[in-house]
This record gives sequence, structure tokens and C-alpha cells, in this order.
Amino acid sequence: MNSIKSIHHIAIICSDYEASKKFYTEILGLGIVAEYYRAERQSYKLDLKLGDHYVIELFSFPDPPKRTSRPEAAGLRHLAFAVNDLEKAVQHLKGYSIECEPIRVDEFTGKRFTFFSDPDGLPLEFYEERPL
Repeated sequence: MNSIKSIHHIAIICSDYEASKKFYTEILGLGIVAEYYRAERQSYKLDLKLGDHYVIELFSFPDPPKRTSRPEAAGLRHLAFAVNDLEKAVQHLKGYSIECEPIRVDEFTGKRFTFFSDPDGLPLEFYEERPL
């Protein structure tokens, strides 16, 4: 199949809409494209962008079931964000009392990375891509 051009967006379901909205917009710095409330579903839908690229649909639903993160289950494992300066990104998160795992080095690329979690425990990664 040659018709796929790119990944359009990633959908995330959260349990606390306001906490997740703050996390993704104020802490990670994603911009808001649009925000909707769907009364019939008691659900918010928040469209988020990174730069000019639409990247995440953040949904809230009443009482969503917990996601299994550990032990690692089959399926989508995590979402990774590229950063230029890993130490700066980690310090930014620490300023919000968000813990990161120790920085590791990708054995295949030699690039550094770390994991942290969103308010629902969704595993997220910062992957360092220093400009050439």
C-alpha cells in the first residue's frame, strides 16, 4: 500500500479532562486547535497540535477503564516526542513534579531518551535529536 502519507493523529482517552488538558497544553506545550463538548456522550474532545501539525485527539469519557501499562501488554507501547536538549526537557518536567526514568542510550542509534507518564500513567518518551 503506497497511499499512506503520514500519521494523522493519535487518540488518547483520559480520566480527568482538566488535569490532562493542563498536562498536554501547559506542561508539554501543545497548542489547542479546537475543543468540543459532546453532551450526548458526556465527553470532551480536544484537538492538539505541535507547531503547525495536528497530532493528538484528547478524549474524556465517564469512568473509562484503566489502561494496563505494566507489565507491558500487547498493543501500542508508548508515544515519543523528539527534543533537542534532553536535560532541559527533564528539568522542565521536574519543575512540575513529574518524575522521569533515568536517561538511557538507545543501543542501536546512540541517541539518549527517557520515559515519563501523563496523568493517567500513559507512558511517554522524550527522545533526543540534537540538530546537526
